[in-house]
Amino acid sequence: MKNFVLGLTLLRFILSPLIFILIVFFESYWLALISFLIAATTDYYDGFLARKYNVESNLGAILDPIADKVLVVFTIITVIVLTENLFVAFMGALIIAREFWVSALRELASKTQKSNRTQVTFLAKTKTTFQFLALAMFILAEAADLAIISFLASFIFFLAFLLAYKSAIDYTQNFYRK
Repeated sequence: MKNFVLGLTLLRFILSPLIFILIVFFESYWLALISFLIAATTDYYDGFLARKYNVESNLGAILDPIADKVLVVFTIITVIVLTENLFVAFMGALIIAREFWVSALRELASKTQKSNRTQVTFLAKTKTTFQFLALAMFILAEAADLAIISFLASFIFFLAFLLAYKSAIDYTQNFYRK
C-alpha cells in the first residue's frame, strides 16, 4: 500500500508535463482534461490512503506538496498559453509567487523547529480545490468551446487567488507569532 500511495504522488509528476504537451502541441483538450482530473484526484487520495492505512512516510510528506506545486504551476502555465488572457496570466504569476513564498516559509519552519506553524490548513485545502476547479474549467471551456465556462473559470481563479494570499498571510503570521 505504501508504494501505491507513493505512486499516486509520482503520477502527478508524470501527468503535469503531459497535460501541457497534450494541450499545447496536440490540442487534445479532452484527454488533457481527463489527465488533469486524474492528477487532481490523486492529490486527495494519496494523503487519505496514507493516513487511513498508516503508511505515511517522510518521502511522501516531502514529495506530496512538491507534486501539488508542479501540477499547479504546469497547469497555470498551460492555461496562460491556452487562453492568452493577461488577467489569467497576472493571477497565475501571483499564485505561483505565493507557492514559492509558502515553500520557503515551510523550509525555514523545518530548520527552526516550527513546522507545526506551517502545517496545511483547511483554508489552504479550500484554495487548492478552487485552483483545481478553475484550471479544470479553463481546459473544459476550450474542449467544449464555451466562452461562458472560461468566464466562470476566471472568476473562480480570482477567488483562488484571494484564498491563496489569505492563506499565505495566515502562514506568515503563524510562523512569526511569539
